[in-house]
Amino acid sequence: LMIFGNINLLEEYPFLEKAVMECFDYAKTHPLLDYENGCHEIDGKRLFVNIVGYTTTTPQQRFWEAHRQYLDLHLMLRGTEQIDLNFIANLEQKEYKESEDFLPLEGEKNSSVILRDGDFLICFPNDGHRTAIQVNAPETIKKAIFKIQI
Repeated sequence: LMIFGNINLLEEYPFLEKAVMECFDYAKTHPLLDYENGCHEIDGKRLFVNIVGYTTTTPQQRFWEAHRQYLDLHLMLRGTEQIDLNFIANLEQKEYKESEDFLPLEGEKNSSVILRDGDFLICFPNDGHRTAIQVNAPETIKKAIFKIQI
């Protein structure tokens, strides 16, 4: 069910939920590139954004995850990153950590997307994702991950 798109083409996604559009409105009206890494509250536990910066690497160095309590909206601010995807039904599910809303998974990818500046990926609870995969070589990126409570 994942949705992959670009923030400059939002008119193509009129069906997106109100809370998802709130994230895009926030991104367009706040200088996220200037934000420090960390968690920034938008509306309490219902909606917040994690600003992350890291260096992409090989799939072997990364882990699979999914979430039950929140949708993830990954919005690339600067850089290029591959995110591997598969449905959790196709992956081995490990023990869910409720305090972190973290479902560890193991297995192989079904597909991948490459995020560049302005691209976004929305991951739903059935969408296992493995982030921070390098495209051609390791690269330092900056990304906003909006967390939308379900």
